Amino acid sequence: MEIQSNALRRKRFREVAALFLRLGLTAFGGPAAHIAIMRDEVVTKRKWITEQEFLDLFGAANLIPGPTSTETAIYLGYRRVGWIGLVLAGVCFILPAMLIVLALSWAYVRYGTTSWASGILYGIMPVVMAIIAQALWGLGRKAVKNWWTGIIGLCAVISYVLGVNILVILLVAGSVVMIGENVQRIKVLPMAGILLPLAGLNLLTSSAPFSLTLLFLNFLKIGATLYGSGYVLLAFLRADFVLHLGWLTDRQLFDAIAIGQITPGPVFTTATFIGYLLGGIPGALLATLGIFLPSFVFVALSSLFIHRIRNSPWASGFLDGVNAASLGLMLAVSLQLASTALIDPLTMGVAIISLIILIRFQANSTWLIAGGALAGLLHAML
Repeated sequence: MEIQSNALRRKRFREVAALFLRLGLTAFGGPAAHIAIMRDEVVTKRKWITEQEFLDLFGAANLIPGPTSTETAIYLGYRRVGWIGLVLAGVCFILPAMLIVLALSWAYVRYGTTSWASGILYGIMPVVMAIIAQALWGLGRKAVKNWWTGIIGLCAVISYVLGVNILVILLVAGSVVMIGENVQRIKVLPMAGILLPLAGLNLLTSSAPFSLTLLFLNFLKIGATLYGSGYVLLAFLRADFVLHLGWLTDRQLFDAIAIGQITPGPVFTTATFIGYLLGGIPGALLATLGIFLPSFVFVALSSLFIHRIRNSPWASGFLDGVNAASLGLMLAVSLQLASTALIDPLTMGVAIISLIILIRFQANSTWLIAGGALAGLLHAML
């Protein structure tokens, strides 16, 4: 009986590894697409869990910081084969994307200044702006639930422009909505008290010389505090690496986001590109470890009381505020980056056409990025 049980566990280990390696190699389209693919694989095709169980896991992933689709994969691995599965699913989902980004990073550093490489990025950038615009619209319909959360999002835009710390913006927004939605329940200060120490977690407020330690710590901070879509990563990366540290330019940041868009798997592998750009292979590995490590920790801890998190009105209210503020941050950073991407009539035209195709035909963003790269390459050649 024990031999049969061990054989079943080994079979499940192989199934988890095979599924998430394949998704890491082929799951294009960003977090929303990843979630849809995972649901189809584990609920519809393989029947590992029920629809309601999947929704509970996805809901819990939304309530903790970090990349939602990666954390959903980690939850699914844990549900299927326990603690080893938790690590196995996450690593298998991240690893292929990380290796692809690492190869593209090498090519970027070696050939990025050539005319054809610059031309490709010239064509990709307006497509990425269209993808971000579509994400803002889709997420906004969920995040802005009423006039109150709409005001929170607008205040986040204004606060970001005024230079307020991003973590402070998110914490205040989450706390305000949490208290507003639960004013009759106020007896103790639950979630705000847990997260308040993070408000001071701003490792650098001015430029500093590069070091691998600071690189790792900054990505660890981002992975431990970022709520919302992977696109909110834009705001964190720009605040830390462009404005505070001065290690990247806006152009390099946009190139990093573009690389994250054209590869499968988690958008957070953008960290791999930035790490390689700044510190070679050691920098790439440390940046990747730093941004993803908190997800494993948070999933491991929250899996012990996932049902309480899912049904908590306090957690739900806090998340409403954080999501609204995250949307505001995405909008503010996107407007700033648009000045780098939309520089002439051609790039503006590519962005508009891409947005229409995305909205009207629900096209796969990967094909649009490939089309943008081709248009940019032809522009450079001509």
